[in-house]
Parts: sequence; structure tokens; C-alpha cells
Amino acid sequence: MGYTLIEKIIKKNIGADHVEPGQIVTVNVDRVMIHDIFIPFVADKFEEMGFQKLWDPDKVVLIYDHLVPSSAVEDIRHFKIGDAFAEKYGLTHVHRSDGICHQLMTEAGYAKPGNIVFGTDSHTTTYGCVGCFSSGIGYTEMASILGTGEMWIRVPETIKVIIDGELPANVTAKDVILRLIGDLRADGATYKALEISGSTVDNMSVASRMTISNMAIEAGAKACLFKPDEKTCEYSKVNLSDVDWLYGDEDAHYCKVMTYQADELVPVCACPSQVDNIHPVSEIEGTELDQVFIGSCTNGRLEDLAVAAKILEGKTVACKLIVTPASRQIYLDAIEAGYMETLAQAGAIITQPGCGLCCGRAGGILCDGEKVLATNNRNFLGRMGTSKVGIYLGSPATAATSAIYGKITIPEDVH
Repeated sequence: MGYTLIEKIIKKNIGADHVEPGQIVTVNVDRVMIHDIFIPFVADKFEEMGFQKLWDPDKVVLIYDHLVPSSAVEDIRHFKIGDAFAEKYGLTHVHRSDGICHQLMTEAGYAKPGNIVFGTDSHTTTYGCVGCFSSGIGYTEMASILGTGEMWIRVPETIKVIIDGELPANVTAKDVILRLIGDLRADGATYKALEISGSTVDNMSVASRMTISNMAIEAGAKACLFKPDEKTCEYSKVNLSDVDWLYGDEDAHYCKVMTYQADELVPVCACPSQVDNIHPVSEIEGTELDQVFIGSCTNGRLEDLAVAAKILEGKTVACKLIVTPASRQIYLDAIEAGYMETLAQAGAIITQPGCGLCCGRAGGILCDGEKVLATNNRNFLGRMGTSKVGIYLGSPATAATSAIYGKITIPEDVH
């Protein structure tokens, strides 16, 4: 019997000849990420546990992204505690407004193929895009890792997802993961790994794979992994020969196999107020919008901004459009490519990289009765304003097209 991708990573990490789903093991952590919301709680728990030093300061990344720029006086407390913790324990990787944590972790090379990485945010599953076992944890678990460098896990079962064929001209990776979540439902992959493969996936960029792995948690997944390829290696700056063991064996045991034909997929949206409430855009076309948001760790990357700019070139938006790049580097690259100028001329409000609107902190929150179409990953009640805001989640193509008309509209060719 062979092994799934995540089983291989765990096996290699702990030096075991065999692992199987349900087994409890202690892994050696390759990297951790703490963001600004959780740093006060992590710091308090770390010292409460009696630790005197970090297991390895070079393996700890502190990122200020959710609370920047600050929108409440209380935010300053998080910054001061984070700075003090970094200075006291010698953190060498601290990012202040450089971008959203999940973008930075792969962009800056902190999460590599074959690594095991944990972060204090549920969307830490994102790093599976490069073949990394990554998952979100709480502050008590994080404090324990900071002191020991280890973490216990239960080896998860794996759901294999195979997507073959060429995507229709108006369908993107965001539509793919929304469809998958709709089929699995919000709890369909709880504490399971998703392993995504197929010819469609082979043709996807790393950025598109990031969109899928980012939102896997919305079906409850512990992790969502892709086999590394040449594109992965170029992005992560590793040699293919060093990661060619990262694939699921043909005779591995999967608890479930889901297959899709890409040409049968259509643009979809998650409708208020659950991420698994999925409907084709054609069913909700014409829904009036007050605002459109393009950004977040799900869809704030360069290819997303390129799609939006292509659709909006020479057009003027009919409702408020907010655009937030996922990182400072993406912002700069989008400026150089001319995307930002195109978006600005179309009437977009462009903000600094960060989590602001997605987590309902700042930069465009809405009020009772308003509707927003957004490219982020959650549409829960109160997520982007009051509990009476209607949040629709869709692709950057659907979002940009809808901004032109001020209502939900099916996108045309985006490739």
C-alpha cells in the first residue's frame, strides 16, 4: 500500500517507515507564523508556560497585517506587545505592513515544499499550494511550539480531487474551489487533507493553486496540498530533484475520490451567509450591489489584478470598487505592469496591502441592508460590517464585471 502526499511529508519529518490515518505523532516544525491579532495571547501563554527562550528564533515569523493601519486604539497594544516580544526573544523575521501573512509566507520563501508549518490563522492551509503541510492552530498550541519546536497531530485521512480538461474562458480557480466547497459542504473535509491533481491543476499557476488551498479550510480541511512541479520550484526557489518525492502514490488509500471535468464548470458565487451556499452566477445575475471588493489572501495576487484590469480597461465602475493587493511586492509589480493605473482610471479605491476589509476591520465596511460582491474567503454574518450586510463571494472576473454594472454579472473571457 502506498502513501498520500501528506502521509509522505509526515513520514519523512518524523523518520518513520510507516504512518496511517488516525495515528497520533509528534512532528518537528519547520516554521511558524504569528499575526498581529494573536501575538498578545501567544506572548502571555509562552511566558505562563515558563519558557525562557524560543526553540529557534529564525523559524518564527511575526506579521502585522490584520490591524494595519490601526482602526482602534486597542490595536496599538498588539503592536507594542509584538515589538517587545520580538526584541526580547530575538525574532529575525518581522514584517510590518509588507502584506497579508499567507501571501508573505510563500512569497518570501518561509514555507517550502515538504515543510510542516503552523500559523495562528485558519487560512494557513494556503501554503499547501507549494506542497507544504500547513495548518492553523490556536495561541496555546503556538506557545508550546515556540518553546519546544514540536507539535502533536493526528495523521489525517485524505480526499483526492481530480480535475481534468481546460477551464471555460470565464471560469477561474476561485470558481473551482467554491464549487468544491459547495459539493463537500462546510464540514465535508473536517480534519482531512485535500490532495488536488489533474491536467487542469497542472496548467494552473502557483497563484491559482494558492486560491484553492487558501479556501480549503471552508470545508473544514486540515490541509490542502498540490504536488510540486517546475512552476512550484521556480516560485519557491528549490530544485525539482529535491522535491520529486512529493506526490501521492497510485496505490495510496484515499477516503474519498472526487472527479471533475473542467469544461463543465461555470462561474459561481457563495451567497449570504455561508461559504457553502453556492449558486451559478446565472441564477443570481442582476442582484444590485453597493460595493465590490477585489483583494485578500485569496485573490489579491498579480494575476487577479491583471484580470480585473483587463475587464475594467476603458470602463467606469457603477458602484464603489475597493482593490487591495495581497502584498507590497504585488502592489509594486501591478504598478509597473500598468494595472493600478487602469483600475484607478476606472474609479477603483486602491488601499495598502493588508487584511482590513476582509476581516471587517477597516477600509470599506458596510452597514445594514447593503450588498457586496467580494473575492475574499468568508461571507459570514458580520464579517465585513454589520450582521445585516449581504456578502457574495466570487472570482476577480465576476467581481470586476459586476463593478461595471453595479450588479452581479456573468464575466466573459478572462484568460
